[in-house]
Amino acid sequence: MKHGFVKTAAVTPKIRVAQPEFNGAEIIRLAKEAAGNGAKLIVFPELCITGYTCGDLFLQAALIRKARETLFTIADAVKELDALIFVGLPWEKQGKLYNVAAVLNRGEILGMVPKTNLPNYGEFYELRHFAPGNRDVEYVWLGRGNEEEEYVLFGTDMVFSCGELQELVVAAEICEDLWVPEPPSVRHALTGATVIVNCSASDETVGKDRYREELIRSQSARLVCGYVYANAGEGESTQDLVFGGQNVIAENGTILSCSERFQNGITYGDVDVCRLTAERRRMNTFSVENNDAYTEVGFHLSMEDTKLDRPIDPSPFVPADKSDRDRRCEEILSIQAMGLKKRLEHTGCWSAVAGISGGLDSTLALLVTARAFDLLSLPREQIIGVTMPCFGTTGRTYDNACKLTRKLGATLREVDIRESVNAHFWDIGQDPENHDITYENAQARERTQVLMGIANQTGGLVVGTGDMSELALGWATYNGDHMSMYGVNSGVPKTLVRHLVRYYADTCKDKELSEVLLDVLDTPVSPELLPPRDGSISQKTEDLVGPYELHDFFLYYVLRFGFSPSKIYRMARLAFAGVYEDGVILKWIKTFYKRFFAQQFKRSCLPDGPKVGTAAVSPRGDLRMPSDACSDIWLKELEEL
Repeated sequence: MKHGFVKTAAVTPKIRVAQPEFNGAEIIRLAKEAAGNGAKLIVFPELCITGYTCGDLFLQAALIRKARETLFTIADAVKELDALIFVGLPWEKQGKLYNVAAVLNRGEILGMVPKTNLPNYGEFYELRHFAPGNRDVEYVWLGRGNEEEEYVLFGTDMVFSCGELQELVVAAEICEDLWVPEPPSVRHALTGATVIVNCSASDETVGKDRYREELIRSQSARLVCGYVYANAGEGESTQDLVFGGQNVIAENGTILSCSERFQNGITYGDVDVCRLTAERRRMNTFSVENNDAYTEVGFHLSMEDTKLDRPIDPSPFVPADKSDRDRRCEEILSIQAMGLKKRLEHTGCWSAVAGISGGLDSTLALLVTARAFDLLSLPREQIIGVTMPCFGTTGRTYDNACKLTRKLGATLREVDIRESVNAHFWDIGQDPENHDITYENAQARERTQVLMGIANQTGGLVVGTGDMSELALGWATYNGDHMSMYGVNSGVPKTLVRHLVRYYADTCKDKELSEVLLDVLDTPVSPELLPPRDGSISQKTEDLVGPYELHDFFLYYVLRFGFSPSKIYRMARLAFAGVYEDGVILKWIKTFYKRFFAQQFKRSCLPDGPKVGTAAVSPRGDLRMPSDACSDIWLKELEEL
């Protein structure tokens, strides 16, 4: 449960219809198995103590009484388990029978949540046996046979709150409740529930599994919640129906796990309730209400490290599936090009100027610019690709810059800036042999001055090439490559830049252009501001600031969810296990936070550029952060690891 990870279990026991004693033993066995595997929230199907398919046997007093006794037996048997458990049974109250989910924690029956929407169509006839649940919560007598009278809460409008993890707030609905136009889970979520459980008995018909899964996935997305759906399976009567035991666990629109049908057992899923609360906190349109009509019931769990089974993607900005990735790349290229198209139209600039280094970022910027000009039906010759060789330029990057510009049909201009930079060194008294920050930044600023001058000459617009990862780390020269008239890559992280260029290489019809792009992809990332060694790049960015795949991982969870440094570090260790040692990850996450806070002043005056994903660093959009904020809290947490 540390960091908000809660292992949940949707359980389908093999039951015998109308034999609560056998079913109870199976429920106890599986509850112990699930808890033994770390599950803190365990959900069983609808009416599983008796079986859903009892029909008119539900009207028999013997079955009702035995179901009640079995619930007490289960509660006593699981009192040592550190879990919140939901189990379905029929429950009689004031002469009416209700289809309920009983809520158990450490041997105590915390409440009974009745089913609200009773289907009475097609193969269902629940109104023949059950009464719909009432929203009002009241106390009902348990009738456990104790000398002292014992009562339990009964009603739909209840949430169950964990005393040790405030983000874990659980509510229940039963089967059909999810399928109606206004499910109870909507009220539950708006009252603060972060996890919805559903005790269900949904029979199988052709194609129903896909609809059921999509329904659960969509509901978890709409409500920004975790959703744990436990379905009835083998053991129910097959007189007219077959139950497949399809269990589904979802989180905010993502299916964490889904069982195979027609196989009873336990399905696990690690729900991140802190991620859910972070998302709700970010979305002002998700309005959690203080609903006085709701009853909040407390429960307790031990705060332990959850052994995580959910996969943690080391590249959260990049879809793992190739078809999804290709679709994402095409969409991003279109967003970038449409943004530049609008800016060119609005400013009346029919020329675009971009500095071309032979590196990834400038390559992507030129590809986007070419697409924007095609959308405007402008000749690509009006795109001016400027190569500006200086002290660190290598033959490989120079050749690639020239080939790329020519293959795209743009105009190539070469401006050697060595003399200009040396003149600047002379003006300010800089020793050219002193390869310090002044030596490096003078080159970057001279290049920007050249681009701005050519743009003025041609009535053009300078297209920025810097990406979001560089902006997050402040890896840009202030008023140098930091500045442009429109930054097409400003919303694209470095790990995604690589895939965008790869996608273009894979889909373009020009073999020679594709070969150039592939060689660019194979070139180390470098600003090329220090002299080469033996003709090769001597200054590799990732040696200086750290691997971009790590920084993009950190960036995603800092910007998107506001996770704590210790949680991000824990996730990174799992995501990059076998790739980076723990000490290396810790070193670079400290670097990330130091640079992220210290370099905000560069992002505060960032040129315009399009947002393409769910996270961005624009001061006018996603990141309104003071330039002089302190990083002490974040760095101290890392020091304590």
